Order: sequence, then C-alpha cells, then structure tokens
Amino acid sequence: MISVAYAADAAHHAGPFYAEAAFWVGVAFFVVVGLAFRPVVRALGAGLDARAAKIKARLDEAARLREEAQEMLATYQRKQRDAMKEAEEIIAHAKAEAERLAAQAAKDLEVSLKRREAQAMDRIAQAEASALREVQNVAVEVAVSAARQVLASSITADQAAKLVDGAIAELPQKLH
Repeated sequence: MISVAYAADAAHHAGPFYAEAAFWVGVAFFVVVGLAFRPVVRALGAGLDARAAKIKARLDEAARLREEAQEMLATYQRKQRDAMKEAEEIIAHAKAEAERLAAQAAKDLEVSLKRREAQAMDRIAQAEASALREVQNVAVEVAVSAARQVLASSITADQAAKLVDGAIAELPQKLH
C-alpha cells in the first residue's frame, strides 16, 4: 500500500528532485545542523574544559593539602620523638641524681655515725678520767687519813712540832 501511494505521488510530481520542497527542507536542515554543530561542540568543549580545570584545581588543592598534612605529621612525629628523647634524658638524669643523693646520704650517715662514735668514745674517756681522778682523790684521802692516824699514834708532840716547822720552811720553795 505504501508503494502504491508513493508511485501515485511520484507520478504526480514529475519534476527534478531539487524542485521539490522536501529536498530543500532536508538541505536546510542539514545546513542548520552543520552550522550549529561547531558552536555547540565548542560550547560543550568549553564546558568540559572548564569542568576539567575545576577538577584539576581540586586535585591540585587536594595534593597540596596532602603534602601539608604529611609535613605536619612528620613535624609532629619529630616533635614527639624529641619529647620522648628529652623525657628519657630527664628520667636518666633524675635516676643518676637520685643515686648520687643516695650515695651522698649514705656517706653523710657514715660520717655522722663516726662522729657520734668519736663523741661517745670521748665521753667514755672523760668518764674514765673523772672516775680515775675520783678514785685517786679517795685513795689520797684514805692514805692521808691513814698516814695521819699512823703519825698521830707513832709521833710524839715534839716530833710533830719539828715536822710542821720543816714543812713551813720548805713551803716557799715548793710554791715557786
């Protein structure tokens, strides 16, 4: 059926193909599409280029931020290592100082104990000397008392007077 209608239409238009309006509408369509193709392609290309530039800028910014983050991470790790090293040094110094102070305290204790021992020995020596003097004084008193009793019972009054006079005469020589 289509072929019959087409044949009837073809017979009705017997002129050249370029005289047909459909031909010129088709040509005009392709010319308009051809002329519009370049600006549309350029506009699409420019839009895609702008979008690619934005994406590239974002990627560059992300790469820059990543580098900054890595630098900051390295800086903080270095600071942490330095802080740990400093803390270890402080601990080592504190341990050494504590050991030194303990040794000094032991040395001071030993010196103090020796000093107290010497003081105790001095007190003991003083106590011995005092006791010895007291014993000597008591012995002298006992000897003098015994000598008095012996002399009083064995010496006569004339002999006692001679002894007292002799002692008085010797006294100036013994005082100088």
